[in-house]
Amino acid sequence: MQFCPFTDVFLTHVCVCQNASYLQRSDPDLPICVERTVLVWLPLAFLWLCAPWHFATLCRKPAKAPLSKLYICKQVVAGLLLLTAIAELALTLGEDYGPSSDSTAQKHPAVLYTNPVLFAVSWMVVMLCQECVRRRPRCVDSGSLFVFWLLQVLCAVFQFQTLLRDEEITDLPRFCLFYISYGLQLIALVLSAIADVSPEVKRISQTVRKNPEAKATFLSRITFNWFNSMVIKGFKRPLVQEDMWDLNEKDSTQTICQEFEDIMTKELKKAHSRLQKKQNKPKTKTDHQNGLAKGVSQDVLVMEEMGKKKEKKKKKKDSESNYPNSWLVPTIAKTFKGVLLESALFKLIQDLLSFASPQLLKLMISFTQDTASHAWTGYLYAVLLLVVAFLQSVFLQQYFQRCFILGMKVRTALMAAVYKKALVVSNDSRKESTAGEIVNLMSADAQRFNDVTNFIHLLWSCPLQIILAIAFLWIELGPSVLAGLLTMVLLVPINGWLATKSRGFQVENMKFKDKRMKIVNDILNGIKVLKYYAWESSFEAQVQEIREKELKVMRKFAYLSSVSTFIFSCAPAIVSLATFAVFVSVSPDNILDAEKAFTSISLFNILRFPLAMLPQLISTMVQTTVSKKRLEKFLSGDDLDTMAVTRDDSHSKKSLSTEPVLKNISLDIKPGRLVAVVGAVGSGKTSLISALLGELHSLKGRINIKGSVAYVPQQAWIQNATLKDNILFGSNLYEERYLSVVDACALGPDLDLLPGRDHTEIGEKGINLSGGQKQRVSLARAVYSSADVYLLDDPLSAVDSHVGKHLFERVIGPKGLLKDKTRILVTHGIGFLPYVDEIVVLVNGVVSEVGSYDGLRASKGAFSEFLETYGKEESNNADESDYEQIDTLPEGMEPQADDSPEDIVSSTLKRENSLLRKNSSVRSKKDSGDKKGQRLIEKEAMETGRVKFSVYLQYLRSMGWCFVTWSFLFYFIQNVAVIGQNLWLSDWTEDSVKYFNTTYPTHIRDMRIGVFGALGLAQGFLVFFGTILLADGSISASRTLHTNLLSNILKVPMVFFDTTPSGRIVNRFAKDIFTVDEMIPMSFRSWILCLLGVLGTLFIICLATPIFTAVIVPMAIVYYFVQRFYVATSRQLRRLDSVSRSPIYSHFGETVSGLSVIRAYGHQKRFLKQNEDTIDQNLKSVYPWIVSNRWLAMRLESLGNLVVFFAALFAVISRDSLKSGLVGLSISYALNVTQTLNWLVRMTSELETNIVAVERVREYAEIENEAPWITSNRPPDDWPTAGNIGFDNYKVRYRPELELILHGITCDIASTEKIGIVGRTGAGKSSLTNCLFRIIEASEGRILIDGIDISTLGLHDLRSRLTIIPQDPVLFSGTLRMNLDPFEKSSDEEIWSVLELAHLKDYVRGLPAGLQHEVSEGGENLSVGQRQLLCLARALLRKSRILILDEATAAVDLETDDLIQNTIRTEFSHCTVLTIAHRLNTILDSSRVMVLDSGKIVEFDSPSVLLNNQQGHFYSMAKDAGIRGGTKAAAAGEEEHG
Repeated sequence: MQFCPFTDVFLTHVCVCQNASYLQRSDPDLPICVERTVLVWLPLAFLWLCAPWHFATLCRKPAKAPLSKLYICKQVVAGLLLLTAIAELALTLGEDYGPSSDSTAQKHPAVLYTNPVLFAVSWMVVMLCQECVRRRPRCVDSGSLFVFWLLQVLCAVFQFQTLLRDEEITDLPRFCLFYISYGLQLIALVLSAIADVSPEVKRISQTVRKNPEAKATFLSRITFNWFNSMVIKGFKRPLVQEDMWDLNEKDSTQTICQEFEDIMTKELKKAHSRLQKKQNKPKTKTDHQNGLAKGVSQDVLVMEEMGKKKEKKKKKKDSESNYPNSWLVPTIAKTFKGVLLESALFKLIQDLLSFASPQLLKLMISFTQDTASHAWTGYLYAVLLLVVAFLQSVFLQQYFQRCFILGMKVRTALMAAVYKKALVVSNDSRKESTAGEIVNLMSADAQRFNDVTNFIHLLWSCPLQIILAIAFLWIELGPSVLAGLLTMVLLVPINGWLATKSRGFQVENMKFKDKRMKIVNDILNGIKVLKYYAWESSFEAQVQEIREKELKVMRKFAYLSSVSTFIFSCAPAIVSLATFAVFVSVSPDNILDAEKAFTSISLFNILRFPLAMLPQLISTMVQTTVSKKRLEKFLSGDDLDTMAVTRDDSHSKKSLSTEPVLKNISLDIKPGRLVAVVGAVGSGKTSLISALLGELHSLKGRINIKGSVAYVPQQAWIQNATLKDNILFGSNLYEERYLSVVDACALGPDLDLLPGRDHTEIGEKGINLSGGQKQRVSLARAVYSSADVYLLDDPLSAVDSHVGKHLFERVIGPKGLLKDKTRILVTHGIGFLPYVDEIVVLVNGVVSEVGSYDGLRASKGAFSEFLETYGKEESNNADESDYEQIDTLPEGMEPQADDSPEDIVSSTLKRENSLLRKNSSVRSKKDSGDKKGQRLIEKEAMETGRVKFSVYLQYLRSMGWCFVTWSFLFYFIQNVAVIGQNLWLSDWTEDSVKYFNTTYPTHIRDMRIGVFGALGLAQGFLVFFGTILLADGSISASRTLHTNLLSNILKVPMVFFDTTPSGRIVNRFAKDIFTVDEMIPMSFRSWILCLLGVLGTLFIICLATPIFTAVIVPMAIVYYFVQRFYVATSRQLRRLDSVSRSPIYSHFGETVSGLSVIRAYGHQKRFLKQNEDTIDQNLKSVYPWIVSNRWLAMRLESLGNLVVFFAALFAVISRDSLKSGLVGLSISYALNVTQTLNWLVRMTSELETNIVAVERVREYAEIENEAPWITSNRPPDDWPTAGNIGFDNYKVRYRPELELILHGITCDIASTEKIGIVGRTGAGKSSLTNCLFRIIEASEGRILIDGIDISTLGLHDLRSRLTIIPQDPVLFSGTLRMNLDPFEKSSDEEIWSVLELAHLKDYVRGLPAGLQHEVSEGGENLSVGQRQLLCLARALLRKSRILILDEATAAVDLETDDLIQNTIRTEFSHCTVLTIAHRLNTILDSSRVMVLDSGKIVEFDSPSVLLNNQQGHFYSMAKDAGIRGGTKAAAAGEEEHG
């Protein structure tokens, strides 16, 4: 085709009339004029639109990026293109106006002028744009430029082939110029796809584990190719936290938080002023008073609280609007507006594109029907389907990526804000929510916001999609669409009703769950007592009863959800049935053809999603508004008044006055003095300390403190870190100072007991330290910080008296480490008062006296009364504490480490370590090498790698094969019905060809509708039955797994509980059983449905175009690999996410409980930083997880798009043999396959993640048991009648690999003898009792009771005939009666009589519920003394002939102790009593005393004989305890119990 000088008019004319002829042939072509105008201007227009955005960077200060080779190449190519454009312009000018030009000849058309000029300008613009990209910081390439080059190359293809088609070359110069510029454009396209990584980015990426996203090109960014390295690594081996990349600057907590805070302060200001206007009065001081009155002091008595609760209810109504509201959402919107707008744009494009596919499908069907149309149109449609689908995938994934990142950022911002607020919140605001609630704000409420922001755009996108779909459907089918629509709308309220109903069931279910977990917790906390008393079966029955109720509710819930599944699976069939039936019935002219039917079906498929999502979205929104209110209330609460305490050095007078707790207090404390604050309980001592810390709200007066402050709270606050970190508390380590502090605080011996010395990790809340140890660590922290002023809130109450003396002498007192500092010491210990400089006596919040010890004593005021009350007990305690000090020195400062009342785990640690140390010093050295800083507790195995197939089999087996096979069959037949229905529809559409231009017979029409409808309903019912069967199966699986777990845990030996933290076992009962109950059935069902769905689709496509089978195999292989790669990586990322998420919450919980300490030391900054780091650690695994989902979706959607493409392509190839109905069917199915493929992988990975729970439950259901509870060898009913006990060469060890603890004990104890057992810590006293109960089994020798060898009996037979009163009183939550008699064997009279003997009758009579009084968890609502008496009542009720009394070292007051001793003396006179004594006085009246030393009996005789043997062990112990000689002994015994 030659370029002869046409005139413009002629050109346009040709364009129009030739247009038709160019396209109406089998090798189509575009007219030249289109190629030279439209196709040239399109890409250029795109470039010019994008240019302003690029030029914006020129205005800013440029980032200094050196010129890279790549940049120079790009600019050279653009320069060369500019030259070709100029050459072309010169050529045209030369031909028209040059010396050789013919003036009469016709001039060139305008296009040959405009195009070169446009090109020349555009190439300059390109050069400028490339410079802008270079200047943009950390930018590697430009997406818009890449798209421009791509468009440019594609549009020029047409001109390219036109020039080639011509037989002869008429215009050689232009021909050459075109091909030169085309080649250059291709080069430019390739160059624009390469990343231009600046040296700065390279350097960063080498130093740290930098995110490869920073270096990713545009193509890699839209396909998420940059993520490949992570996926491959995850496939080769399980990922660990170290593999995670560093966060991008913009995603780090600090950056997000900073932006959010700035906007939040502005919004809060606005909200406050709105609130002020609303109230129309400025806030007065009185507002704060009622807040304070809610009880600021920890000493306020519980009784006062009750009255206030009622008032609070009244106040609650007023306080609803008392805080600034509706500022949180605007803050979030303004902070993240960029991401929100970007994602909205992507969503809009994607929504519009999703409606292009049905239209293309329509064209495709009409193409197959119209045999005259050219083949190329079919290929064009197939390619267009692919392109549209690909674009849709790209936009959708970019949208999801933005949204999920947004959700992550919102959660991060809220978590950080809540944490920051918690550090500065005032006490009144803090009192309004418990620590648990605040942690909830951070976990649950922030997570809610995260979930909502993920889908926030659906609020406008769903309605938009619905409107568009209806519009397109109306075009297809006219008004009969309304029938289908009506059906859909009717399904919404039904679904809503089902949702509310099922929510009710879930609430009920949670109640049962909580109840069950409460009992399980109780069982685990008191497992030792259950074993001693042989009560396991009673508690097992209680748990099982609740579990049955829970399963009942679950079954109801499952049936309900199967109804909703029924509706959901029927919906598409019913909707299309209604629409088509109405359509063909309205008028005989309406005939359903393939175009209409399948276009409508694919539109209905689009409609399903928004209609299903809307109700869900709305309910999520409602839940989020609750979270919004809670967050707004907390975040807008008052801050702590930082001016309450001034810190200037002019004078150190402390004067303050607050109304409710402290009144008119004026104190002046000179530097370097030791001041004791004393007073009765509730007199305001702790409040005084709080006031000095500035934690209280001061009404008038001022406090001035000179210098820094260190604070030791009443309840020690311990961080979950190593012991050393707890003491250093963020200060630098000075070895000398550190060692002197550890020594002074008596921590040396404790360090020897810990497996890793001071590198031992302390559990949450200091779980593996005893109370005294925690308090000493807390004190050591204060001493190490070497502040100027020390506020010590009763630090000596938690430690034993001799340790208290040591601490006072070495640390606090006039000769201690702190002797030159100002110390304010709250104390109850009278013993220390003579040594202090000044005493302040508080009575009801008022200072009643101030002065020295002697002065106050003489004045006979409140202080001398105080001395009277507390003095008696002190003098009584004096002799024992001395004895104890000597007793425990060899072992450590902790009395009785082997039965510390603190908790079983830690005691076992100490016990085992003390054994190791005594018996094999070599071994312990080797151990401490491996175990630096570890606990003895075994680390929980985190599952890695693939789940074994046997686990799936086990789950299916516990469901029952019958249920599994039947439900699978039902699902399978349902899928066949779906396929049948669609094939019927495609057959139906053939009628339009058959009855063309004739009337459509009604009987055929009715038959078509009837069968179509019947098949639709059949699907619903089949799914319904399948789901119900599956639900029943999964409930039976839940029952089986839980029963096995529970009954096995109760039969496991005690050693297991000593080495396994209870939290780990609780987790099996809570989280894992929850997964088995709810998650696995859901993912299992979805997985089956998805799998069948995918198979059905492939089947239909193969049916329509058999050639498609050739493509299936390679695609299946690709799919399999993608899925395996993804599942491996995603599973591990999920695990890392949950592993790194719990530290955030535990660190936060820790911070909230230790607020006053953190504030006192002024460490808020450090904790904020630590919180940011913890959140960042979590984000490091959340971010890759989000990307991994997009990576997978992109790969799978491309596969799905290929399925669509091949389905269309093969339909074009074999269109002569195909019915149009089948084409429509196979393509509309293919269009739906992308989502299903995606879901299938998601479900597979979810099922794999969840099935791990079965594995974990199974692990604990298969632990080895202790001996059987009941054997064939049953003892007589009245055994033991006499109560003789004989030990015969008895040896025992804790575990096979450890040393012996009892070395061949042989002795006989006659009936009704009273034996005292004494010995230093670790001598094996408790082990002896454990052997009687066979908590530990003998390794040699035997024990005989009344002549029967106990190892031949069942454990329950043995344990139920012995009685023990354990050292720490364990109670279970339930009624008082249940605590005494869980099997309900005794009558009420018997119970009342034992309560009377235990001195509890009056107390229980006084309770409104009497014996049915509910005991709270661990017996919290009874005093320690009452608990001890209840244990005594338990023992009295059992009436057995042998009583073992493990004497309490715990805080039993002397009065209770007296009651217990007297009752035992009278009530158990006919029994054999073994007493393990910690105080010698209590056993001086026993018949014989057994002295144990490192597992051997060293002395065994009556007390008087032993006391006269001056070389003996017992004599030296008695001497240490201040007991002398035989006669004195008796006297002392009398006096002690007199």
